[in-house]
Amino acid sequence: MSEPSEAAVTGVALFDLDGVLVRGDTFTRLLRRHLSQSPWRTALVVPVTPLLAVRPLRPAAARMIMRLALLGFDAPRFRARAQAFGRDLAVDGGVAIPEAVATLRRHAGAGDRVVVVTACEHDLARAVLDGLGLGEVELISSRLSWGRFGVGRGSLHNYGSRKPRQLAAYGIEPPWEHAYSDSLADLPMLAAANQAILVNPAGKVAWRAQRALGGRLRIVHW
Repeated sequence: MSEPSEAAVTGVALFDLDGVLVRGDTFTRLLRRHLSQSPWRTALVVPVTPLLAVRPLRPAAARMIMRLALLGFDAPRFRARAQAFGRDLAVDGGVAIPEAVATLRRHAGAGDRVVVVTACEHDLARAVLDGLGLGEVELISSRLSWGRFGVGRGSLHNYGSRKPRQLAAYGIEPPWEHAYSDSLADLPMLAAANQAILVNPAGKVAWRAQRALGGRLRIVHW
């Protein structure tokens, strides 16, 4: 199944997408490719990009860049672009993390309910998973809303503390057995796991996660 169901939950294994199953930020890759093919949209985005270096302004700047990059798009046009890009990305030999994909498949083979919980946009994330041969894996993701000129204000960003709330909306309540992430933004999801697995942590990420999670934390390098 491609969407979460409200079935009874036992043996749940949660996986982030970016940095866990694939390298890098998938949605950023899509926007970069798209902007490289649209000089006039690039001209709109360039003045905003320096704001990404200012931490308090970073979220608002990222939203503005997304809206400018997708100006003039509607849902069908974006879906076609995202699906094509996601399929291409999945077959790029340097993008998928084989150990992570194999681990996900082991969980599924052992009878766990496997769910990918990601901030990546839904159509793009679904295309990547399908391209990796994970079409049956459930997906909880960000979703864009669309207005007259492009991305609307009702978009859902499945990030940080919103992930456990989204899981609950699909009947998946803590504690879950396993949670895999590479980001401290996912501490709310990791903290609700019996076994929290931090993937390829950089810098002080491992130390901060260890302080927050204690003995439930396991670190893997893939």
